[in-house]
Amino acid sequence: MDVVELHNRTVRNFAELVAAVGTDQWPAPTPCSDWDVRTLVNHVVGEERWAVPLMEGKTIAEVGDALDGDLLGDDPYGAAASAAREAETAATRSIDKVHLSYGDEDPHEYLRQLAADHLIHGWDLAVAIGAPPRMDAELVDEVAPWFAGREELYRSSGAIGERLDGFADPADVLLAAFGRDPRWNPASSVIERFGAAFDAGDLDTAMSLVTEDVVFESTSPSPDGVRLEGANAVRAEWARLFEETTDPHFETEETVVLGDRAVVRWQYSWRDSSGDRGHVRGVDVLRLRDGKIAEKLSYVKG
Repeated sequence: MDVVELHNRTVRNFAELVAAVGTDQWPAPTPCSDWDVRTLVNHVVGEERWAVPLMEGKTIAEVGDALDGDLLGDDPYGAAASAAREAETAATRSIDKVHLSYGDEDPHEYLRQLAADHLIHGWDLAVAIGAPPRMDAELVDEVAPWFAGREELYRSSGAIGERLDGFADPADVLLAAFGRDPRWNPASSVIERFGAAFDAGDLDTAMSLVTEDVVFESTSPSPDGVRLEGANAVRAEWARLFEETTDPHFETEETVVLGDRAVVRWQYSWRDSSGDRGHVRGVDVLRLRDGKIAEKLSYVKG
């Protein structure tokens, strides 16, 4: 495939996905754990905006900080559409070298880098907003062999995470090579972040991931535990748990998500008065709503 066509198809694909972002989805989580939807889109728009001066032969120093920070403003849809059109035009320019941060690069190699980034981030955006993942087989067939020769360079520079194994579909294999879990969905992300916050004793973050009318059923006293309703009551209960537990550690052992329901198998441990560690194992039956945990029913083994 012609490299300009490859680049421009991935750019158009991403622009169409941006147009499908719901007005309430900009803060939604993405497979890029530190980025919400707006941050992800801003990153890609930044790449598109950078392509224009770089494909004109300008250096990074000449551009300076003009493209730093928020590029979406009050109209993220318009900003993304405009940047995509400009990037497509820039890709058709004839130039000998592109001046990148690591040195001069062949323009076709630069366009392939951008195409790969658009393809993978297009998947990130699609699954984040609940759209069908767009991993066009032709584009995957173009990007995969190119990336295979550069995967370790990307990883050693910290640009991607560890490769995941166990996938057969070519699109899934490529995603896994980029450190993505093809099974990722917003619910699993919320659950992962909640587990990390609970392990850290970070009550504010944990509460930010539950609904205002959250329901929590504790595991004691047996046999039925205590049912708490509303964020204030649940916050007080978890605050008491953190305050009364020495050196707590919450470890997620397995998570299974099906629609708005999830089952999390976990182990909770602490240090007792003698200095030894005690622990319990159990499961949470969760219900999710609007990207947050609305119900957490805990059951302990014992």
